[in-house]
Amino acid sequence: MAKIRITQVKSKIRRPGVQKKTLEALGIRKLNHSVEHEATPQILGMVEKVRHLVVVENI
Repeated sequence: MAKIRITQVKSKIRRPGVQKKTLEALGIRKLNHSVEHEATPQILGMVEKVRHLVVVENI
C-alpha cells in the first residue's frame, strides 16, 4: 500500500471535539507535527474529516 505523510498546518483551537479527537487518533500532537500512515480507507476517511487543518503528501 501507498504511504502518506500528514502534517497539521492549522490550529485545532476552537474546533469541534470530534475533529480534535480525529487529530489525536491520527497521532498528530501539535502544529507542524507530521506523521506517516498507510493509505487505508480508514485513515483516508479520518483525513477527509480534518482536511481543512492538514496537508497530505504521498510518499
